[in-house]
Amino acid sequence: MPKKSNIFSVKTVIGYLIVFTGLLFVILGVAKEAERAYTFKNEPVEIQGFSEVVGDEKEIPTKITISEIYVELPVRKAEIIDGYWEVFENSAGWGSGSGVPGEVGNQVIFAHARDGLFLPLLYVEKGMEITVSTETETYVYEIMEIKEVYPNQIEVIQPTNTEILTLYTCSGFADKKRLIVTAKRI
Repeated sequence: MPKKSNIFSVKTVIGYLIVFTGLLFVILGVAKEAERAYTFKNEPVEIQGFSEVVGDEKEIPTKITISEIYVELPVRKAEIIDGYWEVFENSAGWGSGSGVPGEVGNQVIFAHARDGLFLPLLYVEKGMEITVSTETETYVYEIMEIKEVYPNQIEVIQPTNTEILTLYTCSGFADKKRLIVTAKRI
């Protein structure tokens, strides 16, 4: 009787090692990509051209509502820290120095793209209404534009000569882009 060969066993083991090594490279590659992901936590909203000077604190937004997509969030003043607006884990932020409701300027409100925050912005459409409340007034805006940009395209949050509301959150694969929703007061 001929001797059994161990070649099949060796080939099988080598095959498993190749597959395992390939999977390891894929998993490590995904982990490295996740480390490089642009998120609000890793790269907050960089601001340029804004001053921290604000008029009456009662003019600052305190709540944002988009009824059609079930968004109703408190809004907090996001201070400028080392050239970036701070970002909150459980509320939207109004960028200190950006416009205020009812006045000329680009009013910037932002939040993480997660449940309970700005994740539903993925479903907004032109023409939907956004309500922004301050301590003393309520303002209604109509969505005019929805677009995605890269984090370095900060012109979307720059000061303007007209009253604009800009909502800002993460989007795209691994949060590499930003979802920008702009609205005008009606």
